[in-house]
Amino acid sequence: MEKKMKTIEVLIINAFVDGDEGGNPAGVVLDAERFTQDEKLQIAAQVGVSETAFVSPSESADFKLEFFTPTKQIADCGHATVATFSYLAQQQIVTKQHSSKETIDGRREIYLKDNLVFMEQTAPKYKSLVATDVSLGDILSSLGINEDDLSKDAEPLIVNTGVNFLVIGLKGGNELQKIEPNFEAIEKISQELDLVGYYVFSPHTHNTGRDAGARMFAPFYGIKEEAATGMGAGTLAAYLFDHFGLKKEKLVIEQGYYMNPPSPSEIRAEIETENGAIKSLRVGGRAKVSSRMQINLS
Repeated sequence: MEKKMKTIEVLIINAFVDGDEGGNPAGVVLDAERFTQDEKLQIAAQVGVSETAFVSPSESADFKLEFFTPTKQIADCGHATVATFSYLAQQQIVTKQHSSKETIDGRREIYLKDNLVFMEQTAPKYKSLVATDVSLGDILSSLGINEDDLSKDAEPLIVNTGVNFLVIGLKGGNELQKIEPNFEAIEKISQELDLVGYYVFSPHTHNTGRDAGARMFAPFYGIKEEAATGMGAGTLAAYLFDHFGLKKEKLVIEQGYYMNPPSPSEIRAEIETENGAIKSLRVGGRAKVSSRMQINLS
């Protein structure tokens, strides 16, 4: 007997667009309760973007969101969240300024204002490489750089505002541009340190009024380099506030400028403090639908 094929429409939505261009494409699938976990992974693999969000009803929040890279499920994803809620707002499915999502890790608050979507992240946790079995030399080697390229004011740290990223500060834009990643080595280190990936930054930006430029590498999750990373930007915002002397409660981060081809992205972070310490933070930006695609699933 011939197997029936399901045809699924997937929205491709660019999140964290810079002006009206660039951004990071995310897949968004509505009414996802009709699919098994294995089918969701199959769909994400066919879509082929860094993350696809599957939206279904929730008993604990306004919506349940599950995130899949082309190779595995991930706990949370900033740009796919921004993409999803921007679309829901544009379609007037969400009409209020405060919404929420259910993820693997529980409920997270979502805030919408001035065509921007902000997602809540947790207060940061930091871990030094000294407490691990991975050497700084191995990490630098995996990026094709050396200690002279590092910012003297930025000790590489594992930072968690919901998921783990290794945050690495470089001197400037030239150092950020010249990175030659060894993806096999980055994947091995990411697995050993339980990282989503590396979030590498410098104080250099292409546009004035912004606080850092960044690149993100996550081959362990099937992502070589990403144009915009909401969860990564959250870890960097916390790092800049707590460890880089940038005591600003509103920050703007650029990403995607050094990709081939470039896909410029603008990510905004808002930090809430209590007695001088970060209590919580939100990361957000704008998004727009770039295309729609049909996926066939047997």
